[in-house]
Amino acid sequence: MTLTLETTDLKVQLRLANDWFTVCDLSALLPGRGVAALLPDGRQVAVFADRTGRLYAIDNRDPFTGAAVLSRGLTGTDRGRPFVASPLLKQRFDLESGQCLDDEAVRVTAYEVKAA
Repeated sequence: MTLTLETTDLKVQLRLANDWFTVCDLSALLPGRGVAALLPDGRQVAVFADRTGRLYAIDNRDPFTGAAVLSRGLTGTDRGRPFVASPLLKQRFDLESGQCLDDEAVRVTAYEVKAA
């Protein structure tokens, strides 16, 4: 028996300035797992899909350590707010706004994201 990944023509796109930038195939995202993608300016973005299919994208760089690791963090919810916890120091970042849930003075960029 051979298993194959389900593929679609849908792409995950981020709004950068006034244009949409394709970062990966929608089929590359698994609920609760992040994917890192390189942006044209050299920054990295962490892209996530939740179990309902909603998409999120935030900077991949952890502002506490400087490491590009947020795409490898654990996802969850806190009072209905989806978040990713950094795999290094465990600070949680709201996937909708980029706000750090553990230090209100810190945030990462959150991107508008869609499947098209």
